[in-house]
Amino acid sequence: MASFFVRVRKRLPLQMITRSVLYGLVLGVVCAGCQEQSEPANHAAAKSAVVMERPAALASESESAIAFADWMQACAKLPSNLRSGFRLPAKDLLPLKRFSELEVVLDRFFEWSTNGVMRSPDVWVGAPPAADEFFDASRVYFEPPAIPFQPFTQKLIVPADAEVFFHGDFHGDVQSLTGMLAWLNEQGYLNGFKILRPTTYLVFLGDYTDRGVYGTEVLYTLLRLKTENPERVWMTRGNHEDIGLTSRYGFIQEFVAKFGMDRAAIRKVSRIYDFLPVALYLGTGTDFIQCNHGGLEPGYDPAGLLAAPGETRFQLLGELRQVDFLERHPELVQSIPGSDRTRYSAMWRNFKPVSPIAPGLIGFMWNDFTLLGTEPAIGYDAGRGWVFGEAAARATLRAGSEGGRNVRAVFRAHQHSSAVNPMMRRLRSGNGLFRHWQENDTLPEADDARLRKTLDVREARSVPDGSVWTFNVAPDSVYGRNCGFTFDTFGLLTVRERFDQWSLRVINRE
Repeated sequence: MASFFVRVRKRLPLQMITRSVLYGLVLGVVCAGCQEQSEPANHAAAKSAVVMERPAALASESESAIAFADWMQACAKLPSNLRSGFRLPAKDLLPLKRFSELEVVLDRFFEWSTNGVMRSPDVWVGAPPAADEFFDASRVYFEPPAIPFQPFTQKLIVPADAEVFFHGDFHGDVQSLTGMLAWLNEQGYLNGFKILRPTTYLVFLGDYTDRGVYGTEVLYTLLRLKTENPERVWMTRGNHEDIGLTSRYGFIQEFVAKFGMDRAAIRKVSRIYDFLPVALYLGTGTDFIQCNHGGLEPGYDPAGLLAAPGETRFQLLGELRQVDFLERHPELVQSIPGSDRTRYSAMWRNFKPVSPIAPGLIGFMWNDFTLLGTEPAIGYDAGRGWVFGEAAARATLRAGSEGGRNVRAVFRAHQHSSAVNPMMRRLRSGNGLFRHWQENDTLPEADDARLRKTLDVREARSVPDGSVWTFNVAPDSVYGRNCGFTFDTFGLLTVRERFDQWSLRVINRE
């Protein structure tokens, strides 16, 4: 069976794809190409506060679902992506034998998403989504009769003594995910899939599938966590939570090879992404961190969301007003070198997204950050998105901090390369977690020895106001192979009443 690994750099398709063309691409060309791979013979080669109530359908999660110990044992038998050359193992090794086993947790996730806390109009800041569109899980934005594409953000208030775990991209690396779960069980945070401690939260930062052959297993594991702990496990939407990318970077091919060509099943698994926030503002009191996959979206103002009463609130992204933001911050435009100033200014726009990439990129899913404090305030990486320097990032965070609420920092992932470059050296040297614009970090091409001396590489780190943090990608990937790391990384954020007492612990597992 051919490898499902397609490309190694997260780049936007060369042209924006319309709904009808995208649907034809996904369920026609791509899946037709997978028909041969899906044959069994090829598998061997291949108000103030609203209480978040748990829907009745979620009450008995273990019913018709795979037991935790059995799931962990089955995943442990899988050959790694690297050892298998990104090829599927024999079918009898796959933990999910039929789509119906995945469908059990998909249905429970949809039950919570459509009948849980999000269903109440009272938890939406501004106009709530239309109930007959947003909450109709049988319809999608990319296939007639289409529903609107409606990305949203979320606010989550946690206790002042909360412990919040974060993980970056998995890209089909299920063994790093189950390794994290094993550690959480060993440390007493979990019992199986169930969170034990009342102040523990898990946040996953997007890009769950593509590029590795165990995307379905990653989704199953994450959805088991989510449906067991709907109030305390949260997944954000990355740029690969988009059928336009999953059809090009391996997940749809993987799915068809495992479960056969089933258009309804492909639509169903793709629909879960629409119930994931593109940004999660997590905090306590008046202090928040922005948790998302990509970068900043200056066209969105979170002030209304953060000021809304209640512990859990949502807001439709609506129109992104990037031009308006630049007009309020002319100093950022002036900081752009003259040769790029006119061209960059013309590329900013006010628009309402009709897909994750059209008519423009959603910054929360796509944008990046510079590494050094001496780099320009704003740059552009063609085919990938805007690159925010320190000045532009701080201005954007300040703009979202009006009304007495403060967006203090950004936790994100996304900015990875399959070739060793300045960012990957910093992630490798920093034990899988890099804080941008550190004072002593002045040489873009510094080697690992110098970086280990100049970067903050401690296990326990403070969280400075205005800081941006990038989490590394899981290691069972072309990233780990080409960039020379074998350790997985997740972070443990400890929240306190005062922001200057928040701390971040870096946890590595081989």
